Amino acid sequence: MLAGADVTLIEASDRLGGAVAGADVGGVRLDTGAESVAARGGAALALLRALDLPVVPPAASGAWLQTTRGAFPLPAAGVLGIPGSPLADDVRRVIGGRASLRAWLDRVLPELSIGRVENLGELVRRRMGQAVLDELVTPVVANVYAVDPMEAEVDSLAPGLNGALTRTGSLSAAVLALRAAAPAGSAVQGIEGGMHLLVPALERDLARFGVPVRMRTPAETLRRIESGWEVALAGETLTADRVVLAVAGGTARALLAPLLPRAADDLADWPDAHRTTVVSLVVDAPLLDAAPRGSGVLVARNVPGVRAGALTHSSAKWPWLAAMLPPSRHAVRLSYRGAAADDVGEAQALADAAQLLGVAAADLSVVGSTATQWRQESQRALIGMRRRIERVRESAAELPGLDVTGAWVAGTGLASVIADAERAGRAA
Repeated sequence: MLAGADVTLIEASDRLGGAVAGADVGGVRLDTGAESVAARGGAALALLRALDLPVVPPAASGAWLQTTRGAFPLPAAGVLGIPGSPLADDVRRVIGGRASLRAWLDRVLPELSIGRVENLGELVRRRMGQAVLDELVTPVVANVYAVDPMEAEVDSLAPGLNGALTRTGSLSAAVLALRAAAPAGSAVQGIEGGMHLLVPALERDLARFGVPVRMRTPAETLRRIESGWEVALAGETLTADRVVLAVAGGTARALLAPLLPRAADDLADWPDAHRTTVVSLVVDAPLLDAAPRGSGVLVARNVPGVRAGALTHSSAKWPWLAAMLPPSRHAVRLSYRGAAADDVGEAQALADAAQLLGVAAADLSVVGSTATQWRQESQRALIGMRRRIERVRESAAELPGLDVTGAWVAGTGLASVIADAERAGRAA
């Protein structure tokens, strides 16, 4: 609209916002999807500020790790859980002295080759050992990026790590170099009141610019015509000079397949998005006033009795949320990768929350709860997928007036999605 174009937004569902959503739980509105945004790149934060949304950092309370050996603060000097100082006390507490020494040998063993490596898990295991992979890297990568490190591409999740490894000669030194080069300040930011406030702010902007929004209107086919593009909807068609395809991966690939015969092999057999259920709890629990597990807990594999992969102590992480709640009332959220909402009940979430927070279930009195199921597009992080996506985009770029965006091509997280969507909007 700012460029003088007439824009129509077509939305298949009955709400805007995708993975940005909120729900009323126990008398307070909580984020049930994305609850923060990475500060990297600046595009996401610039959008929030342009919409006059109050951007705030989380509390400096730190996260924890739950392993089979116990619960420990997450080591500070790391990237994707890879320690920059393997002999530091906070690393040794998690993996033990012997495993820390094995990780430190990354600095001195010349037979460990240096160079560009694709497989993140193999890189970590080969240079620092299995314990670092299992108890530090896997809980971070699997729960934050929804991908197994043994299937993850280094350059997708940690751009610059391969180059730093070549320059410095060790993985731990490469991690420290990346951290030193990172801008100062919190790695993530939020909106005071919750990330869900982004959706009504964008809706107000659409109304301000007079953009028609068609809800519950899925696109059935997309066809190139002489004058531009034709979009078939249920019972009607729309024509347009340009189309920005910003839909879920499966829908996008179905619409693109007839248009991109040269990319047929790349579009076929695409890895599925991951199903994740988020359970939000509001509890009365005086024992949580001291935030015994900081801002939350990432869970290693095979922890007995715990199904959740991660817990966020939301009211400890976000001071604005704590201020909205009565004394000793807390908001927590748990993530269950691979689980349907019907498979995770309040009792399971309560039991997991108690164990991860180091209290008894009887010490948590539930005021309200809700479960929300999401599909998390993490394919870009898989080995080989980045180049595959580039080939699809290169093929789409040969069709004038078409641009493709969305998490399935942009990558995990709002920062990646927003930056890529702005690029697509400018191209259109």
